[in-house]
Amino acid sequence: MYKRVLLKLSGEALGNNEECFDLDMLDYVSSEVKKIVEAGIETSIVVGGGNFVRGRTLSKLDFDRVTSDYIGMMGTVMNAMALEASLKKKGVKAVAMSALDVACVQRHNPAKASELLKQGYVVIFGGGTGRPFFSTDTTSSLCASEIKADIILMAKNGVDGVYSSDPNIDKSAKRYDVLSFDDILNMNLKVMDSTAASMCIDNGIEAFVFDMKEDSNISKAAFGQASGTHIVIERGK
Repeated sequence: MYKRVLLKLSGEALGNNEECFDLDMLDYVSSEVKKIVEAGIETSIVVGGGNFVRGRTLSKLDFDRVTSDYIGMMGTVMNAMALEASLKKKGVKAVAMSALDVACVQRHNPAKASELLKQGYVVIFGGGTGRPFFSTDTTSSLCASEIKADIILMAKNGVDGVYSSDPNIDKSAKRYDVLSFDDILNMNLKVMDSTAASMCIDNGIEAFVFDMKEDSNISKAAFGQASGTHIVIERGK
């Protein structure tokens, strides 16, 4: 069992443009995280902002990339705050941190985050990296490196791992049980961007890709009991 994990959630997992927050999903995620914490695993979360705004929507508005990225980052802060509130309702100690300056949210601080994790708090990282041009994949790799997480748990919506092609389109797509980050890069598999993958390699952090919509799969992933794709630093070692 892992000692410290970082859970990567998409914003779309928590809601959509019509209903920014899916209350049942917020409750489910919080319940799953509570199981992980109660098992003694130190837990942090990085969440996207796609339930508020998506890149393809902003591209239609013809905004410049910097402005669009900051809008997206602010969406992730709102999700971090919502997760903090939802976890607290379940009696879980939680703190949202932001890489952007937001008066009502603690400023991103890796040393403080590590200390809070040791004290049993769930730390939720919002605001991305605080800079444009970086994805929440890179945010996850960066935060996991800063707090020395054992693994990044990459929760997907309805996809139970990494496939050779989109399984929703290609019925012959092959699911991989184990891949290396070099495999991800060389095969151009759309799991995470190259910056995120390289950071994981440099800092020795593995990842696990799984379907969060399967019952209790978030906690099962943290306990090493879920099916999915394990992404390792170097296969065979």
